[in-house]
Order: sequence, then structure tokens, then C-alpha cells
Amino acid sequence: MQSKDRDAAFMSALTTEHFVVQSSMSATNSESAQRASLYVFSLSSALVAFGFLSRTPEVFAPFVATVLPAVFLIGVFTSVRLVDANLEMMQLLVYVARIREYYRTLSPEAEELFSRETGRWPEAKRPPALRLGVFLAFITTNASLVALINSIVGGAGVALLLWHWRNSRTSAVLLGVFAATLLMTLFLLYQRWRYTLAGHMREYEPAHRSAKAPIHAVRNR
Repeated sequence: MQSKDRDAAFMSALTTEHFVVQSSMSATNSESAQRASLYVFSLSSALVAFGFLSRTPEVFAPFVATVLPAVFLIGVFTSVRLVDANLEMMQLLVYVARIREYYRTLSPEAEELFSRETGRWPEAKRPPALRLGVFLAFITTNASLVALINSIVGGAGVALLLWHWRNSRTSAVLLGVFAATLLMTLFLLYQRWRYTLAGHMREYEPAHRSAKAPIHAVRNR
């Protein structure tokens, strides 16, 4: 009887943990979408204001010099947070995979229903983008999208600054393109470093192989 109570308590705790993890994934996705939307809204509002002030040069230049760096910093902070959110999501998927691993041991029907092939990464296979290459995986994340837009903002700021100082359109455009490319490259290197630091750049293995202490093993102790 005591063993049955312990098993019932374990299953209750396990399903509660599964629910908490799923709620955390939903909250992480919501936060990522809100942060990206906030940045895009800030940028679009600034561009509208630039349009209204473009006919008054004495006001336009100081306004751009004040607002554009602020928008760029918002983009940097947003990109960094989105990288962390992506890493959190991958860790939460590992938790779900470990819980599903235990579900498969309940019965033959459960093994078929919760099979690894029907699961998400890291149970079944690599994420679709990773199957086509790590570089493609990195440039298609939400963080990379925001970073790309923000790199263009930074390059445009550099081009405007150079044009204001030297009044050379060609040099300003070339330096702006170079600055945007450099900023995006630095972000991709940072993102790769963060994934490497978190351990997600190693070969992706199924959760039942990579987990040091599977859930069903802990239960059987």
C-alpha cells in the first residue's frame, strides 16, 4: 500500500512538473514575441518621426543623433535576451523529453504513443534547420532576425554620421554597409559562443542517451 501511495505521489509530481515546463515554454515564447514586437514598434515609431522632421534640418540632425542610438541599444538588448530565451526553450525541451522517456515505460501502448519518433528535439532528431547546417540554424532564429534589422539601423546611423561630417554619399554608403555587416557578424559569433557555452553545439543526442540520470532510473532507486 505504501508503494502504491509512493507511485501515485510520483506520478502526480511528474505530471505537475510536465505542466509547469509546458507553461514555462509558453511564457518564454510569449516573452520573445513581446520583446521583438516592442523593438519593431520602437523602430517604426522612430522612422515615422524621422519622416516628419526631415524637412527641418536644424531639428532633424539632433533628433536622429539622440533617438537612433537609443533604438540601436534597444535592439542590442532585445537580441541578447532572445538568444537566452532560445537557450531556455531548448533546455525546457530536454526536460519534456526526459518526462516522456518515463511515460514510455508505463505500458506497451504508452511506448507506442510516446515514441521518440513522435517527439521533438532532442528525442527524435535535430531541429530542421540544423539538418541543413549550423549557419542556417543561426541566421533563422528570432534573435538573428532582430539582430539583422538592428545591424541595418546601426549601419544607417554610421552612414548618416559620415555623410553629415564629410558630405560624401559614396563613402557613407560603403562604410554603412561595412558597419552593418560587421555588427551582424559579431552577433552571430556571440550567438554561437552562447550556444557553445550552454553545451548545445555538441552532437545532438536523444534524451535517453544524453541524460545522466533518466527519470525512470531515479524512480527505481
